[in-house]
Amino acid sequence: MDWLLQMDVALFRYIHDGWSSPFWDRAMPFLSGNVFFIPTTIIVGLLFVWRGRLRAFLCLVVILLGIGVGDGFLYPTIKQNVGRPRPREMLASNNQSSPGGKSMPSAHAGNWMCLTVVMFVFYRRSLWVTVPLTGLVGLSRIYNSAHYPMDVVAGFVLGGGCGAAVLWTANNAWIHLGRRWFPLWWAKVPSLFYRAIPDRGKGSGGFEGGEQEGDEEPQFRPRGETGVAEPRHVSADQHWLRLGYLLLLLTLGARLLFLEKGPMELSPDEAYQWHWSKHPALSFYSKPPMIACAQWVGTGIWGDTEFGVRFLSPIIATVLGLILLRWFAREVNARAGFFVVLILATTPMMAAGAILMTVDPLSVLFWTAATFAGWRAIQEKSTARDWAWVGLWMGMGFLSKYTALFQLLSWAVLFWLWPAARKHLKRPGPWLALAILAVCSLPVLVWNHQHDWVTVSHVAEDAGAHKPWEPTLRYFLEFIGGEAGVLNPVFFVAMIWACFSFWRRMRNNPKLVVLFSMGAPLFLVYLLFTLKSRVQLNWIAPSVIPLFCLMVIYWDTRLRLGSRVVTQWLSVGLVIGLVSVFFGHNTDLIKEAFGVGLTPGMDPLRRVRAWPETARPVNYLREELRSEGKPVFVIGHNYGITAELSFYMPGSREVAARDPFVYCRRSNPPRNQFDLWPGYENRVGENAVYVRELSLKRKKTQPAPLDVQQQFESVTEVDVRPIIEKGAKEPVRYLQLFLCRGLRERPS
Repeated sequence: MDWLLQMDVALFRYIHDGWSSPFWDRAMPFLSGNVFFIPTTIIVGLLFVWRGRLRAFLCLVVILLGIGVGDGFLYPTIKQNVGRPRPREMLASNNQSSPGGKSMPSAHAGNWMCLTVVMFVFYRRSLWVTVPLTGLVGLSRIYNSAHYPMDVVAGFVLGGGCGAAVLWTANNAWIHLGRRWFPLWWAKVPSLFYRAIPDRGKGSGGFEGGEQEGDEEPQFRPRGETGVAEPRHVSADQHWLRLGYLLLLLTLGARLLFLEKGPMELSPDEAYQWHWSKHPALSFYSKPPMIACAQWVGTGIWGDTEFGVRFLSPIIATVLGLILLRWFAREVNARAGFFVVLILATTPMMAAGAILMTVDPLSVLFWTAATFAGWRAIQEKSTARDWAWVGLWMGMGFLSKYTALFQLLSWAVLFWLWPAARKHLKRPGPWLALAILAVCSLPVLVWNHQHDWVTVSHVAEDAGAHKPWEPTLRYFLEFIGGEAGVLNPVFFVAMIWACFSFWRRMRNNPKLVVLFSMGAPLFLVYLLFTLKSRVQLNWIAPSVIPLFCLMVIYWDTRLRLGSRVVTQWLSVGLVIGLVSVFFGHNTDLIKEAFGVGLTPGMDPLRRVRAWPETARPVNYLREELRSEGKPVFVIGHNYGITAELSFYMPGSREVAARDPFVYCRRSNPPRNQFDLWPGYENRVGENAVYVRELSLKRKKTQPAPLDVQQQFESVTEVDVRPIIEKGAKEPVRYLQLFLCRGLRERPS
C-alpha cells in the first residue's frame, strides 16, 4: 500500500504544483465554491422543473435524496473512521488554504457524481454537461489542496453508488408502496424513470428506463396493460391525506436525526429552563411550570443531554401537524391541509420551534388545540364536554406561557364578528371553559402569592410599563421587517393579503371568522405595542398557525377558481423557505456554499455555539485555583452564562439539583430564578471564579461588580479570553474572568 500512497502524493504534487498558474489560482477556488453557486442552482432548478414538469421534479427529488444520504451520513461517517488529514496538514510545502476536517472521501466529488448518475438515468444527453463539470470540480479539490486524488476517486465511486442505490430504492418503493397507498397517482406514474411510448391501441404498452426524443408530454402506462381502473374506494383527497402523514413522518425523523447529529448546542434559555426541571415547583420567576415539566420528561427518558432537553419539540411539531391535517381533511380539503403542513415546515420561525425546546412550542400547541376545539364547541350541536376541552387547552396554554390569556380577547372578537355564536354565551359551555382556565391558573397564582408577586413585576418590566410612552415608528418598522423575515416574505405578504380580503368580503365564512379571531388580535396587539417599545419576534408565535390556515383556505379558493399565480408564488415561497431553513439550521454551510461565512456578530446561531469551549477556560481556572487547597465554585454574571456553565462544565450537570458549584450573581430585588434559590452564602472561606460575557462589538472590560468585591477578601482580574469554536477563526464571544479568594461571612 505504500506505493499507492506515494503515487497519490506524487499525483497531488503534479496537479497542485505542476499546474500552478494565475489563471488556475482564480478558476479552481471558484469551481470549488463561490457566491453565485447557490443562487444559480436555485434558479436553474426552478427553470428545470418549470420546463421539465413531472420528470424534472422526480429527477430533482432523487438528486436531493442522494446528496442528502451521501453528504448527511455516508461521507462524514467514512471521513470520521478513516481519519485521513487534508493535504495542507500533511505537506509542509503546501501553502494553500483549505477547509478543516478530514480528507477521505471528497464530498464535493461524491455529490457531483451522484447528480451525474441520476441525471443520466432521466436525461441521457445530460452527460455532455455533467461529466465535464464533475471532472473540473474534482480537479479543483486537488488543486485547492482540500483532497488527494484518491479522495476524489473515492468520492466519485461512492457518489455514483449512492445515486444508483437511491434510484433503485426509491423506484422500487414507489412501484410497490405507491400502488398500494396512492393508486390514482401510481396509475399515472407507475415508475419514477420510464420510457414514454405512443398509444398503439389495445395490447401494446410497457415502460422502460430512459427518455423519449422530442418535447411531447409522456403518456404513462404500466407494462402489459392499457390502463388501471380507478379504485372506487380511494379518492384524491385520501391520497393527499396519506401524503401529509408521510411528510410528517419524514420531517419527524429528520428533526430527531438533526437533534442527535446537528451542530446546535443549548441556547441560554433552554439551559436556564433545564435548570428549572431540576427544581420542580408550581411556577417560576418568568414563566409558568409547563416548560420545566416538558424538559423533565425529555431528560427523564434520554438523560441530561441536548437531545433529552429538546426531545419533545419535534414531537410537538408532529402533533401540531396531525391536528392541522385532520382538521383540514374534515372541514376544508386534505390537499390544503398538506400544504399547510409543508408551509409551516418551510417557515423559519416554526422550523426553529420544531427544534428548540422553549416555551413557544408548548404555547403554540395548546393555543392551536384550543382554536380547533373552539370550532367544534361553537357548532349548533356542541356539548359542555366540547367547551371543557376548550378550557383545558387554554389552561394548559396558560401554564406554558402567559400569552395564552390573549385568547380571551380572541374569543371576544369572535363573538363580536359572528352574531350566531353569541347564543352560546347564554349556555353553560363558555363559562365552564372559563372556570377550567381559572382552576389551571391556581398553581401560578399560589406560587406568586408565596413570592411577593415577582412574576407580575417581571412581566410589567418586560412590557415597559414603568417607562413613559413616547410614540415611535422605529420598533414598528423593525417588527414588520423582522416578522417578514422569520415568517418567510412570500407567506407573510400572502397572509396579510388574505386577512385584508377576509375583512373586506368574507366575514360571512364561519371558518375564516374563527381563524381570523384566533390569530389577528394577538398580532395586532403586539403590532400596536411596537409604537411604544421593542417586541420580540417570537411573541406573536401562537397567532401564526390560525393566520396561516386562513391564508391557505383563501388562496386555495383562488386556485380552484382558476388563478394560476397562486401555484407560482407558492413555489417561490417554498423554495425561499427551504433554503432559509436549510442554512438556518447550520450556518456553517453558507461558507461551504459561497466561500464566505457569516461573522459571529451576524450569525443567528451564535447563541447556540461554542458553549463547551466557553466552559473550558472557566474549568481550567477553577482547577488551578483548587490547587491552593480550598474548594472553588463559579459565579456567572447573569442567568444565561450561569445556566450554560451549569450544563457544560464537567461534573456540573450531575450535582445541579442538590449541590451545585455554579451560581448566579445575587440581585436584590430578584432578577431571575437563581435569586429565589439558595446561593453561595454558606460557602464561607471558599474561593470562586467570576465570569462575565462581554459585548461582542465593544469588548469593553469593567471591574468586578462592587457587591462581588465586598463579598470576597480579594478579587483579581485574570484576563479576557476569546472563545473560538473548533474549526473557526473568529471568536464567538469574549469572557472576562476574575479570581475571587476568601468568601466573607455574610453580615447579619
